[in-house]
Amino acid sequence: MNRAQVVVIGGGQAGLAAGFYLRRAGLDFVILDAQADPGGAWRHGWESLRLFSPARYSALPGWPMPPHAGDGYPPAAHVVDYLAAYEKRYALPIVRGETVTCVVRDGDRLQVVTDAATWEAAAVISATGTWWRPFLPLVPGEFAGRQLHTVDYDGPAAFAGQRVVVVGGGNSGAQIAADLAPVATVTWATRRPPRFLPDDVDGRALFDLASRRARALAAGNEDPGGVGSLGDIVAVPPVRAARDAGLPRRRPMFARLAADCPVWSDGSRLSTDAVVWCTGFRPALGHLAPLGLRTAGGAIRTDGTRALDEPRLHLLGYGDWTGPGSATLAGVGTTARAAAADLAARLDAAPA
Repeated sequence: MNRAQVVVIGGGQAGLAAGFYLRRAGLDFVILDAQADPGGAWRHGWESLRLFSPARYSALPGWPMPPHAGDGYPPAAHVVDYLAAYEKRYALPIVRGETVTCVVRDGDRLQVVTDAATWEAAAVISATGTWWRPFLPLVPGEFAGRQLHTVDYDGPAAFAGQRVVVVGGGNSGAQIAADLAPVATVTWATRRPPRFLPDDVDGRALFDLASRRARALAAGNEDPGGVGSLGDIVAVPPVRAARDAGLPRRRPMFARLAADCPVWSDGSRLSTDAVVWCTGFRPALGHLAPLGLRTAGGAIRTDGTRALDEPRLHLLGYGDWTGPGSATLAGVGTTARAAAADLAARLDAAPA
């Protein structure tokens, strides 16, 4: 059996940030990653996928992201290159090609079982993200055309000349709708009118706003309003260009699906070749099921990143419930530092 003080599950941006601070804390750790290559979920994004912030505001702890030429918003490929270089720069101990199947209790230790080995650890950081668990809403009816989620979209070429409905009023929906608009007839279906942030607001400003809100609520002060008070969509240059050109056509969310089209509540129909569901993700936490941590509402109770019902477990990078902006490159460092500090204190105090 393999052993480490801390096993980190996931080698994407959250796992790398955890590794940076675990190394600084002097802990013995390993990072297990199911993928054969570095880059995390960024490796699987579509070609035109952009960061919401310039490179200088999108760094993991310790090392700035190199600048990107052009309009300043780096594409996914630039992020992949940065993450690959980051793990080499800090010589992070990553074991690739091992998929974690479950985490189980074994006395005062935790066992992390993969499809290739078993690891024994004093503590575990789960940093598997959300990309691997796409969410599809329940919509009545059956559609005979092509349906795909954000995770399956790899570019506009396959949709040239087609009629496409893009569902979802967030950043992915806006970017994919803008990506398709030059080659396809696109209808953008959203539950409410899209809310674009001011053009001078990017991901750094959003992270600062989320952090201020978290501090205010923690201090018992009045809620100053979060990111949602400004809008939902960062107007990166391609999205801005499509918006200013009046593209794509926007409609309310449809009520059901027929074999050849969506059907709206007023009975109107729109003949459609493909539907792209940009409807978000859920945390990929199936490997933690044996620990029995989910409440009746489906959540895992946490204090910061630490699981209240299993203090040897930290959850990192899943969104605001594990720290403001923790699912972002710029934001995950703060919560990774806190998780590593907590583990260092606990493991140092624990009997050998």
